[in-house]
Amino acid sequence: MNLFDLTGKVALVTGGNGGIGLGIAKGLAAAGATVVIAARNRDKAEKALAELGPKAAFVTVDIAEPQSCQMMVRETVVHSGRLDILVNNAGVNDRKRPELYSPEEWHAILEPNLSGAFFAAQAAYPEMKKAGAGKIINIGSMTSIFGVPFAAPYSASKGGLIQLTKALATAWASDNIQVNAVLPGWIDTDLTRRGRQQVEGLHERVLARTPANRWGTPADFAGIAVFLASAASDFITGAAIPVDGGYSSQG
Repeated sequence: MNLFDLTGKVALVTGGNGGIGLGIAKGLAAAGATVVIAARNRDKAEKALAELGPKAAFVTVDIAEPQSCQMMVRETVVHSGRLDILVNNAGVNDRKRPELYSPEEWHAILEPNLSGAFFAAQAAYPEMKKAGAGKIINIGSMTSIFGVPFAAPYSASKGGLIQLTKALATAWASDNIQVNAVLPGWIDTDLTRRGRQQVEGLHERVLARTPANRWGTPADFAGIAVFLASAASDFITGAAIPVDGGYSSQG
């Protein structure tokens, strides 16, 4: 038996049209899964679908809206017949000092990053319970562990996501649904490229702190996603696994 074979499985990846989400989607597709990517930007999604192959599909979602998450899951099941894997990857950030955020800016980050993951998991749960098994992978952040002065709402949302992961893992273990989190370190994406423009010296500090001496890439998340989506991780739930080139191992 190939513990990492995802043939016949259907995976839904929010924010799967770029960055880490697309790296994960590619890994799941390569392992045999039918992949559905959910996002707002259809043009960007069309480019991602061309990289994922003919079985892949796209559904639109406003991840912060519960009804939109319900529709996202329904469309996935209509298209692919089932839902086995949910990757909660969609998220946003806005970098500034904490005293400068307005209440509206706070909620604009908390709602998609944390509430959206909860709503998507709620929507996926009945389908996974019906199937007798499921895998939910929440994409957290190193800011779940470390304080950073320029990302208070983002850090709060990702810290909350780790506790949400543990709560869902314990609630749904009896339904044979495993819920785990991945904590990306400093990854070379469009978001972090903007961050390097906004935060002076960030690039140099990241390299100095990372034992692997490089920024991560979206492709670095294919393997951990396949592992957590496959039978290889059936007795792992409630975990938060750093993928950071050793960044979090430094004192």
